Amino acid sequence: MTWRQVFLLSGFSALVLLSMLQEGTAQAVGDEASEDAKQKIFMQESDALSFLKRRGRRSPKSQDEANAENRQKLRADELRREYHEEQRNESENFVEEQNDDRRESEAVGVQHSTCGREDCHF
Repeated sequence: MTWRQVFLLSGFSALVLLSMLQEGTAQAVGDEASEDAKQKIFMQESDALSFLKRRGRRSPKSQDEANAENRQKLRADELRREYHEEQRNESENFVEEQNDDRRESEAVGVQHSTCGREDCHF
């Protein structure tokens, strides 16, 4: 519990010290710094309006953007179609191999039953 208290006390004292240093530098520099800071933070009204007019949240996409998006969708559809076709082919091949194995084992079973003897070899 004492470590927690020491940690909280040192954090609080660092916070107080930093706030006092910030106030001291702001008073030393004066109003010039605050005007420079305002100019760096805020933009002119005309710049802000032109920025917002360029592309609003609900503005339509340009033809190039729409074409690029359609190309991406078509490519994704093509890849998805190829993947599913490959999966279907693999599944069909697996079923075909199993059917071939079953037929082969049935044919071997038929050969043994027609021979009638255990020492009969084909």
